[in-house]
Amino acid sequence: MQVEFGVLGPVTAWAADGSAIALKGPQHRAVLARLIVARGRVVPLEVLVDDLWVSPPAGAVSAVRTFVSALRRALEPDRPARTPAALLVTEGPGYALRAKPWEVDSWRFEQVMEATAKMPPRDALNRLQEALAWWRGPAYAEFADAPWTHAERSRLAEVRLLAVERQAEARLALGLAAEAIPDLDAHVAEHPWREDAWRLLALALYRSDRQGDALAVLRRARALLVEQLGVDPGQALRRLEADILNQADHLDPGTGGTAGQVWAQATAAYDRAVASGARARLESTIGLLRNLAVTGGGGLEAAREHRLAAVKAAEELGDVELTPRVIGAYDVPAIWTRSDDQNHANQLVAAAERALAALPGDGHEAARSRLLATIAIESRGVSAERGGEAARGAVRLARRLEDPALLAFALNGLFMQTFHRAGLAPERDAIGADLIALSARHALVTYEVLGHLVRLQARSAAGDFAGADEHAAAADRLAERHELPLVGVFTRWYRALRLAVFDQLGAEAAYREAAVLLDGSGMPGLERGLLPLALLSLNGSPAGDDWGPYEPWVRPLALLAEGRRAEAEVALEETPDPPGDLLLEAMWCLTARAAIALGNRRVMQRASAALEPAATELAGAGSGLVAFGPVSRQLDELALALR
Repeated sequence: MQVEFGVLGPVTAWAADGSAIALKGPQHRAVLARLIVARGRVVPLEVLVDDLWVSPPAGAVSAVRTFVSALRRALEPDRPARTPAALLVTEGPGYALRAKPWEVDSWRFEQVMEATAKMPPRDALNRLQEALAWWRGPAYAEFADAPWTHAERSRLAEVRLLAVERQAEARLALGLAAEAIPDLDAHVAEHPWREDAWRLLALALYRSDRQGDALAVLRRARALLVEQLGVDPGQALRRLEADILNQADHLDPGTGGTAGQVWAQATAAYDRAVASGARARLESTIGLLRNLAVTGGGGLEAAREHRLAAVKAAEELGDVELTPRVIGAYDVPAIWTRSDDQNHANQLVAAAERALAALPGDGHEAARSRLLATIAIESRGVSAERGGEAARGAVRLARRLEDPALLAFALNGLFMQTFHRAGLAPERDAIGADLIALSARHALVTYEVLGHLVRLQARSAAGDFAGADEHAAAADRLAERHELPLVGVFTRWYRALRLAVFDQLGAEAAYREAAVLLDGSGMPGLERGLLPLALLSLNGSPAGDDWGPYEPWVRPLALLAEGRRAEAEVALEETPDPPGDLLLEAMWCLTARAAIALGNRRVMQRASAALEPAATELAGAGSGLVAFGPVSRQLDELALALR
């Protein structure tokens, strides 16, 4: 049994499935913590006794042996009786913990720090952000007063401070100065003696066009250092202040042949060479927006906003070939089946339909396929008949043309149109497999990620979490290698779902941590109501009032919980059929629960008929986000209530 240990916060241990291992009382955890501090070395029994008690009682030696035995049972529950322990071992005069370097979060954190010192800035930033999230509080939090933790706690605290500063350096190197400011501001407030942190904060402000604030920060640093420590700022801070006052060239990013300089030079050359009204600018703009959309929340929102403007500009030019190219070139993979902005989507569908009608009857099959794929994706959840027809047409044309990128785009549209009824996870699994195979052969990285996310969802619906785990890991590897930060939103939510399905401790905390990633993700169709829905899936209690788009299906249960039965009956009668999306089965299960509680046979029959095709699935798990138990169990409850 693989075990992981956590000391970056309260001392804990987790089983391979992420569940917390019960370590009994504080003395048991103290023994484990003391052995982790020893980093694999033997700790004599007498040392353990002295470390655990200021004045050891008469039975202290026997007590430590009892603690060790209990820990062994907890850490290796499947070990046959009277066989030697493999993890917490007896050696010579004492005990040692034979954990691997990656099985203790503090050891793993130090490995990341060592590795990131040699990584490119983007890779370093991703790894550091992940590693800093492992901290759940001060190291060895519950043993802060124990003398044997002091040196280790101080050392780890210093490593963490260095990680925060290295993270800021990576952001500055990537031109993300504004993103570095909030963390650095908090950092210097808590640790005002760290001169390098002050230097980084001032530099980040300067590169964010806040020269006055940068100088004010340096003067504040000087005052604090003089008043609190009685020392003058070091040479690095003094030189930075002089350079800011002189607006030294080397302070700006993009010097010395960096990517920033290449970008500046290339865009300047483009501006000189391509006329402002040229049609080529519109096509170039769409290519830029497509890349911008996968960079993160702000980029996705900006891309969405400017895409529609580019389409309208193309239509104004009246070029029947240009408009389809501008519309169809935005082939950004889409995984979430609820539109972020339905009005925006409707306008894109209308523009695509107009462009499709304007195309000459012969030829232009690639443009036709892209327009159909756009219609299929943008009409997700609202127009099953037209959307499905468009998706199938796009795939047929793409296969005929043998164009891999076009086929991947069309398969994305087909995926979006496999939600017109419950129980279609196997179809989506097949689409995901096609996307992975196609994309791996032709280096279509973003669509390969999409394929893994689609299969993650489909395998979750089937209860195959081993398979879903493999696809989550594959998606994360690709995302890290190719700088696709939004992927982590979905894989983090999936891991919270996995905890919830197995009813393990920590699921609620995992959901709350995952929900933080939604803020500013650029996916408003995913943000509202999802955390309350996840908590409802855990405890069955419809608490809260911000249910977002899920409110019509939660409202009857919420009214019932408040004792407002008559209003709940009215709300149930008014509940519409759920939209065709990833949470279709989950919304039907909520409706079914309310119908059973209220004895509404008509709605029960409707819910039973809708859920029957998904009898082998976990309700809602096909979203990769939340689950409401086996559909078969809900069908059994409906059948019993209908007798």
